[in-house]
Amino acid sequence: MGKTDWKAEAKALKKEIKGLKAPAVPAKAAKLVSPLAPARFPDLPVIRGVEFAAVEAGVRYKNRKDVMLIRLAPGTAMAGVFTRSTTRSACVRDCQAKIGLKNAEAAGAAIIVNSGNSNAFTGARGEESVAAITGGVAAALGVPATRVFSSSTGVIGEPLPHERITAAIPALQAALQEDAIAMAAQAMMTTDTFPKGASATIPGEGGMIHIAGIAKGSGMIAPDMATMLVYIFTDAKIPAASLQRIVSRNTDATFNSITVDSDTSTSDTLLVAATGLSDAAPLAGATLKAFEKALAGVMLDLAHQVIRDGEGATKFVEVNVTGAASDGDAHKVALAIANSPLVKTAIAGQDPNWGRIVAAIGKSGAEADRDRLTIRFGSILVAEKGWRNPKYQEEDGAAYMRNPELVISVDMGLGKGKRKVWTCDLTNRYIEINADYRS
Repeated sequence: MGKTDWKAEAKALKKEIKGLKAPAVPAKAAKLVSPLAPARFPDLPVIRGVEFAAVEAGVRYKNRKDVMLIRLAPGTAMAGVFTRSTTRSACVRDCQAKIGLKNAEAAGAAIIVNSGNSNAFTGARGEESVAAITGGVAAALGVPATRVFSSSTGVIGEPLPHERITAAIPALQAALQEDAIAMAAQAMMTTDTFPKGASATIPGEGGMIHIAGIAKGSGMIAPDMATMLVYIFTDAKIPAASLQRIVSRNTDATFNSITVDSDTSTSDTLLVAATGLSDAAPLAGATLKAFEKALAGVMLDLAHQVIRDGEGATKFVEVNVTGAASDGDAHKVALAIANSPLVKTAIAGQDPNWGRIVAAIGKSGAEADRDRLTIRFGSILVAEKGWRNPKYQEEDGAAYMRNPELVISVDMGLGKGKRKVWTCDLTNRYIEINADYRS
């Protein structure tokens, strides 16, 4: 082999090796969507007296809609529940101060939401940002500032560049339309992989009554009076005080019964607006009861969607506790199981490790008697009377754990207390998302 041939062959070999080390990379990786996501965003009914808009304001990210505005008709009744976190955001504190105020209800209302920055733990600067944003919306829409509610979601502890939001208010106002609720749902997403919506329609006296809601939430989900961000709208005729009672009454069994990672957000907000523009008569009697049931159904649907979009989730898990000494004890046990990293990682690994459930019950702080406990995976009796069911087969439990939706049932054998809680598994993807959250 001549010298020239050797050099040519070596050059060709180096090129081949380089190609092996550096495979082609797609220009843009496809966005990961939760395997538990619904097939598509639902068709939500138009609610008379509610308009939506969303724009790109560049709060944190470029080339994505990150601010949304909602205009509510004069006469709209407002209700809300919020996080009880002692480090709750400036937006939450402002909303709490405004909910329940009776002044200027006839003037209408508005809600403005940004993603990318939570405006939490930002001191006096955070309060100034809220005042600037709500004041700007109030001036543009001609509503009192006390009727403008704001929410922010995203990174904690960084000043909110509110001037980017106030600069976008004219564009938001110009874009308002009644059929843009899906766009509004997308604009408030952070680590969410899909927008969340739910609705219900019930017959009223003289016409139909409609309910439509949207939510965002994926991580930092262990609500305490609400969930991440939820906005529900109805055309029902109902006073604000009655609406508030219904919302508060149904929060514990819906948004306060979900957990992704046991971390309560500084920004949890649930706002419900009733425009009163349905053709139906004011809610009363059986219709009022039907409305409450329908609203609770929408709340639960949205809460479940948050769990289905839990960061890195591959399993939707219901924890059903019965026979507890009280409902409060049942809730303690259910949350102890649902929040246990050992339980959640076992579920992720499709391992029917029921011993971890026993451990979670024991640490819950609820009254318990080992010899009265019963544990089931779906319909499979796993353990009872302080011991494993002699007929239980590990392969049956393992086969059940391969399902995308699971039910873990525990009967305490002590009383009539009961509670259901919903959670998801804990996967490597959760770590990846949160390790890179601020990158």
